[in-house]
Amino acid sequence: MPILLFISLFTLLDFVVLFSIGSQIGLLTTLLLVLGTGFAGLHLIRKEGVSTFARARQRMQAGEIPSSELLTGAALIFGGALLMAPGFLSDALGLACLLPSARQWMFKALTWLGLKKVAAQQQAPYTSASRANDDRQQHSQKEGPIEGDFISHDEPQRRR
Repeated sequence: MPILLFISLFTLLDFVVLFSIGSQIGLLTTLLLVLGTGFAGLHLIRKEGVSTFARARQRMQAGEIPSSELLTGAALIFGGALLMAPGFLSDALGLACLLPSARQWMFKALTWLGLKKVAAQQQAPYTSASRANDDRQQHSQKEGPIEGDFISHDEPQRRR
């Protein structure tokens, strides 16, 4: 839910900035900028997506894990998709995905967030799901075997 709220607010802010800048520079200039960045993003997705997957395939054939190629390719494709979206904030974020130094910073931030989440899970391993599983195991041990009927779909049905 928080990611949906973030995307909604980002989109709303992106359109506000687009309309504000558009009113200053004019409709035709705004349309040309939006279309130009859209075509640049489309070209980037087509070109970089194919070359990144080719590099990843080469590393896999060499017996290596292509993690850096896949992350770079994902960032470039995400950047291209943001360039295709109409708006100046999405274009700025898309351009940031294209810059190698900004990509490295994003990878470090995502790694830090991922490690923080893993550390939080390891500090509290006894979650409600594992507690419910333990309760079910204790309950089944107290009650003994469970009786019931089953229907096998392999056997032909008998007429009654």
